[in-house]
Amino acid sequence: MSLFVRDARVVAGDGTPALPCASVRIEGDRIAAVGSAIAPAPGDRIVEARGRVLMPGFVDAHTHALWAGDRLDEWEQRLRGASYLEILAAGGGILATVRAVRAATEEELARALRQRLDVMLREGTTTIEVKSGYGLTMEHELKMLRAIETAAHGFAGTVVPTALLGHAIERDIELGTAASFVDRTVDETLPAVHAAFPGIAVDAFCEQGAWSLGDCRRLFERARDLGHSLRLHADQFNRLGGLDLAIELGARSVDHLEASAPGDLARLAAAGITAVMLPASGFHTDGRYADARALLDAGGALVLATNCNPGSSPTSSMPFVVALARRQLRITIDEAIAAVTSRAAALLGFSDRGRVSPGLRADVILLRHTDERQLGYELGGNPVDVTIAGGAIA
Repeated sequence: MSLFVRDARVVAGDGTPALPCASVRIEGDRIAAVGSAIAPAPGDRIVEARGRVLMPGFVDAHTHALWAGDRLDEWEQRLRGASYLEILAAGGGILATVRAVRAATEEELARALRQRLDVMLREGTTTIEVKSGYGLTMEHELKMLRAIETAAHGFAGTVVPTALLGHAIERDIELGTAASFVDRTVDETLPAVHAAFPGIAVDAFCEQGAWSLGDCRRLFERARDLGHSLRLHADQFNRLGGLDLAIELGARSVDHLEASAPGDLARLAAAGITAVMLPASGFHTDGRYADARALLDAGGALVLATNCNPGSSPTSSMPFVVALARRQLRITIDEAIAAVTSRAAALLGFSDRGRVSPGLRADVILLRHTDERQLGYELGGNPVDVTIAGGAIA
C-alpha cells in the first residue's frame, strides 16, 4: 500500500520547527518523502490533511497493560483516605491483581491485553511497552510474558515486553519469608525467564512495602550477568537509593522519580540514563509530580508514559499524559512531544520510528487539531483522527 497525506502541519517529533504546510508520502511500511513540493504517485491513496497536525505515533514506554480483575473497591478506600502504600501493606494493591492474574488463563490474559492494545492504537499509540509483574512466581510470570507475545501477534503496532520480576514481595505459607521469596525470584524465576526470553529487559520496583534496595541489587546484578538490560521503578513515594543503584549498574531508565530531588535528577542526567516520568500516577495517587524542568535543565533525557495499570494509573491516553505534563512538569509542547515519540522510541531501542522523516517506519498520526499546542491544552477526548501503523491505516 502507498499513502499520500496532503497539506499537513508536519511535526517531526525531534524538537525541530514544524513544517506549516507539507505532505508525506508512504510506501509500504516506510516514509518515502516529506516536503512541500512532493506529489503523489499513481495509485497512492490520498489522505487530505487540510492543515491538521501530522506527527509520529505515540510510543508508550512504561505500561502494566496486562492484568485481570479490577481495583474498584480499593479506589473507594482511597477516596475515604487510605493511601496506596497502606492498601499494599494490607495485602491489596499489586497483590490483589496478582491473585486475579493467577486465576486467569493465559488465553484470557492475552484477550484482555489485545483489547487494551486496540484502544491504545485508536488513541494514537503505535509502540507499546508491556510489563509482566503480576505473576510473581516463575509459572505465572512466564504465563504473563507468553500472553504478551500472543496479544502482540497480528497487532498493527509494536509491543515490547519487559520482565518486571521485582514488583511486590509475597509473604505467605507457601513461599515463607520475604528473603525466601527473593531467593526464588533470583534463583528460579530469573533463569527461567532468561531461557524463554533471552535479552528481555528486567525491571523492579524499589519502594517501601515492595523490593528493598538490597533485593533490587541482587536481582539486577544477576540479570546483568545474564545479559539483560535493566529498568527500575524508583523514588515514587520514598527515596531509598534506587536511583544511585541504577546509575551504578548502568540501567537503561529510572521511572517515576516523584520523590527525587533536583540533585538526584542532575546525577541521572550526567550518567546519561533516561528518566521516565509518569504524571498520570501523580494525578491519581497523591498529587505529586516529578521535576521534569530540573532534569531537562541539567541536560537529561526525558520520556513520558502512561503507566497504564488498574491501581495507580487507570489510563491509556498519551494525550492526557501530555496535557498533564504541560500543566505540572513545566515543560514546553516540543519537549513533551519529543518525550512521547523520539525519546521514548530511543529508550526502547528503536532508531526507525518516533520521527517523521524519510526512511523511517511509517508510524504516524493525524490529529484533528491544526496546532500541536492543542495536544497539551485540551483535557479529555481523543484528538487522533487517523492512526497509521507500519504504513497502514489502522
